[in-house]
Amino acid sequence: MRVFVRKKIRFFSILLVFVIVIVTVGFVVWGETPSQPMPEALTSLQSDSFVNVTPGKWITFSPVRSQPTTGFIIYPGGRVDYRSYAPAAHQIASQGFLVIIVRMPLNLAVINPGAATDIISAHPEITQWSIGGHSLGGAMAANFAKKNQELVQGLVLWAAYPASSDDLSDSGLSVISIYGTLDGLATLDKINLSRSLLPADTTWLSITGGNHAQFGWYGDQSGDNPAKISRADQQDQIVSATISLLENLN
Repeated sequence: MRVFVRKKIRFFSILLVFVIVIVTVGFVVWGETPSQPMPEALTSLQSDSFVNVTPGKWITFSPVRSQPTTGFIIYPGGRVDYRSYAPAAHQIASQGFLVIIVRMPLNLAVINPGAATDIISAHPEITQWSIGGHSLGGAMAANFAKKNQELVQGLVLWAAYPASSDDLSDSGLSVISIYGTLDGLATLDKINLSRSLLPADTTWLSITGGNHAQFGWYGDQSGDNPAKISRADQQDQIVSATISLLENLN
């Protein structure tokens, strides 16, 4: 009887390990197959006469004609290739800001929300930092801002909102929340529910006809609504509003 019980326990132990391995492998494969960057994003990874682009642990966009003192860190959306935000980063950097896009493990910012700490440490020349991101990346940027209010002065939310546990209403941060009226994921109801979690002087920018996927350059996204404006138009509004916050960062 005891031998039978031991064999049964051994069988179920092996089965459990097998299931764990299968689930883990499946999760890794799922995370490592993100939405891919569009050609416009890949083009923006090239340096030009206005911006130097440096790949590495993260992608750094540095203005050529000035020495920036304000930096902006971008956390990518969940399962979106981080290079998909290169066009916005390139445009923002061309206006005199250091911009860095973080490459997240398994393309999920939730795995490493503290990634900005190493970036800030690597750039002592930057005296003012803003952090932001798209969707899940924006939520994790808010989480970083909540836990590191001594390191950042601004928060930029692209179709994103903080978790209820990351109440920033009394933080003193300069915050902008940019969202599309046709977003099928970060819906208007979800954005409105986040208002009490952000400072009273938060800037709210509604992009009429904008959707979720057009906050980056990676094509369409499951669960989203079709946009009624072009991706270029939506990006222009996103970039302009983000630059405005960086220019007025206290």
